[in-house]
Amino acid sequence: MLGQKTLKTHDRLMTRMAKTLGTDLDEAELRGDLPPEVRADMLQRCTGCSAPGACSHWLDAHDHADATPDYCRNTDTLLALRTG
Repeated sequence: MLGQKTLKTHDRLMTRMAKTLGTDLDEAELRGDLPPEVRADMLQRCTGCSAPGACSHWLDAHDHADATPDYCRNTDTLLALRTG
């Protein structure tokens, strides 16, 4: 079972990645485009990432991006939810 610290870390990374792509996960959920169970699945995929440190560094270097790094496990969902 994953600890709260791990979940919080990956939730922050996932939210930052979404914002970097122009996606607001909370707004997508409110619009009905992101069911809670899909968001939970996204978080689960993110916790399985082997490169959270690299992800954090990548996010620090990018305010906006058109694509995620190759190792992002949520690329398809994040891009599909993009509103901009």
